[in-house]
Amino acid sequence: MTMWLGHGLALVAGALVTLSLAPYNFWPLAIVSTGLLAWLLKDLSPSQTLLRGWFYGLGLFGSGSSWVYVSIHVYGYASAPLAAFLTIAFCCGLGLFCSIPCYLYGRFVRDCPGGQHLGFAAVFVLGEWWRSWFLTGFPWLYLGYGHLETPLAGWAPLSGVYGISFIVALSGATLSLALSNKQLIRSQWSLLAALWLGGAVLQTIDWTQAKGEPLKVAMVQANIPQQEKWRPENYQPTLDLYRNTSARLWAENDLVIWPEAAVPAFYQRAEYWMKSIDRIAKANDATLITGIPWYQAGETKEDGKRYNSIVGLGKGSGVYFKQRLVPFGEYVPLENILKSTLEFFELPLSNFSAGSSDQQGIKAGDITLAPFICYEVVYPELVSSWLPQADMLITISNDAWFGKSIGPLQHLQMAQMRALESGRTMLRSTGTGVTAIINQRGQIVARGEQFKQTVVKGEAQVFAGATPFALTGSRPILLACLALCLACIFLPIIQAKMRR
Repeated sequence: MTMWLGHGLALVAGALVTLSLAPYNFWPLAIVSTGLLAWLLKDLSPSQTLLRGWFYGLGLFGSGSSWVYVSIHVYGYASAPLAAFLTIAFCCGLGLFCSIPCYLYGRFVRDCPGGQHLGFAAVFVLGEWWRSWFLTGFPWLYLGYGHLETPLAGWAPLSGVYGISFIVALSGATLSLALSNKQLIRSQWSLLAALWLGGAVLQTIDWTQAKGEPLKVAMVQANIPQQEKWRPENYQPTLDLYRNTSARLWAENDLVIWPEAAVPAFYQRAEYWMKSIDRIAKANDATLITGIPWYQAGETKEDGKRYNSIVGLGKGSGVYFKQRLVPFGEYVPLENILKSTLEFFELPLSNFSAGSSDQQGIKAGDITLAPFICYEVVYPELVSSWLPQADMLITISNDAWFGKSIGPLQHLQMAQMRALESGRTMLRSTGTGVTAIINQRGQIVARGEQFKQTVVKGEAQVFAGATPFALTGSRPILLACLALCLACIFLPIIQAKMRR
């Protein structure tokens, strides 16, 4: 095989991961993808694995993150050529998240005993984890997300999405070894069978228990086009839309939810109107939770801070400021240099500050809701940090930025995984879809149709207790992967010294 043919196959292998995830859900392709990658890396020098891994990453992010083009061109007003250039540059940069783990695998792990199956899977998962925090993180397109409907879903409450990714990568690497005519010992096949069968058994366990009567919930999906949302002339019609749509909901529901930035103005500007809604909700013994920008004045105008926030009104209470901001969407890196170059960086939400990590949850009566705004729900550790104290999870989002792409459905799938990991109901309210109620097993029990004005109604059960993942987060699986890598490297050295 020529080197460039191998790079082309790596590009295809990366793209197969996207097809294993929402909205396609051909989950076996993730196993094919990792198996093909393991095979393509087996005879390369460490320096060659660096480039081979980059092509794999380019295929992964070029296919799975193509929605970035929609955000930049359609809603950021960049020209098509410029948007295409920025999207390609973004995906090329993200390719390094696969390139560097592949290099470390080829340099330190691959040629050690167990390195080509257990070691491969461990390095792959550590690469996913690294991607979750480096330079604010991009925890998207993980292998494990495609397995909400397979036996491996049983592992989510124990090990989280990383544990499932490990089993997928191990499955691919083991099959790659088998197809390479390498004799596998019985224990390797037994381990793989035990992990898949064990997941099926674990699915029968109820890690958390229902507490009290379910809440009656209504989520308003206003379907206001992104191009119209922030125009001054649409401010009052937007308020009227939410007020009128919600008028029939207060008496019938315990909880009414509006999406991210539903009110297109700072809370301080809309305070009089918000107080009128607060009185209506209180009169009906109901809670309103809504997204709304928040301004915190400083000593000078320049010191003032703007936050993307969630507030609780009526029977509810609390204010939450978003912690994980989206680069170029909610803040601009190197702002003084870049902000003058594109109209894209002059969007209403491009100059926000990050909230602190020690905030309290939002209250709905005596129920504590762990709040997440848009992108935050894709961070496994951020979600688990609220557990087990939170009774329920809520995420509000403005997925209009994705347009008619695969992005919103990928985003929904990740919210489903967070519900499954935590054993908690997840309430997901969006402006244009997909608005959904997700139960503690990660299953959608009610959802709205995309790009349609609707109200999603249903019951949301409160749960007590904790899954193992809620108590430990991803630490056990990450430490296990690190231990596997170190064992692959150092055990042969130790054994050699002992034989002397």
